[in-house]
Amino acid sequence: MPLFKFPQDKKVKICVIGDMMLDHYVNGSCDRISPEAPVQVVDVTGETYSLGGAGNVLKNLQSFGCDGSLISISGNDDTSQIVKEELEKIKPDFYYQAKDNERRTTIKTRIVVNRHQLIRLDKEDKIYCNDTIADEILDFLKTRITELDVVILSDYCKGVLSTHLVKNIIELCNANKVTTIVDSKDKDLSKYHGVTLVKPNRKEASLASGINITDDASLEAACKKIADTTACQTVIVTLSEDGIAIYNDNKLIKKPTKALDVFDVTGAGDTVIASLGFALANDLSISAACDFANSAAAVVVAKFGSAVATLDEINKLNG
Repeated sequence: MPLFKFPQDKKVKICVIGDMMLDHYVNGSCDRISPEAPVQVVDVTGETYSLGGAGNVLKNLQSFGCDGSLISISGNDDTSQIVKEELEKIKPDFYYQAKDNERRTTIKTRIVVNRHQLIRLDKEDKIYCNDTIADEILDFLKTRITELDVVILSDYCKGVLSTHLVKNIIELCNANKVTTIVDSKDKDLSKYHGVTLVKPNRKEASLASGINITDDASLEAACKKIADTTACQTVIVTLSEDGIAIYNDNKLIKKPTKALDVFDVTGAGDTVIASLGFALANDLSISAACDFANSAAAVVVAKFGSAVATLDEINKLNG
């Protein structure tokens, strides 16, 4: 496969809108069991924070050299301040954090010993934003929409992408000829009517279509159902060890996986959606964009945690 080369003089601009969360890693060692209960005692050696969800999509875009930006919602709490600090570390093109006093900023705490996760603790509120906050986000997006090549909607069902907000984002993007790409865990994709591309994984595609995917025929039927529901141009389904499927022009094409070593699949979907957005913004064909996304995913699943892939790492894999 030829190496992926992108124009050095063209800075594509992609905005991620959706559910941002904070990944909190508590690292330590363990060599004893608690006398209080049959549980491991972890001696904490350090803590780190990292942006997850839509924030991880942004980090992947940044790793490609893209002018990535982010719009999301956080609570009015201490965790939101940490999110702000982490955003400023990676220097996005722009970001906007709408504040919702009715919700906690999503944080996922993982206790890790010798690179093995013992337990995960989640703090979050899965409530859709009200129309006032949605309109606040829309007003901000209108000030930036003419700068953008692609908008990625990263829907972890934590409440940012309400039906009201999604409908207006899609209308605004279509009016300004901005490509829209959806990665959603919601089994009802009808609110995404009019988007350009939808990217579920196999399980999400089964739930969204109501079709149990067991072979290529059921996979194609599921893709067609999703395409009909959303009126999108393309459905791309990630299939883990079976690669990636493209449904375009009423045809299904499958591409094998590039992954050689799978260590941790955390955030792989974020890498794929970022890769697709970046490749399409650089005018690659759907087929070539999927080759790029396939390769990027192969890089990150060989790493621990929500990792990113650089262009050099991707090209080395294909070299």
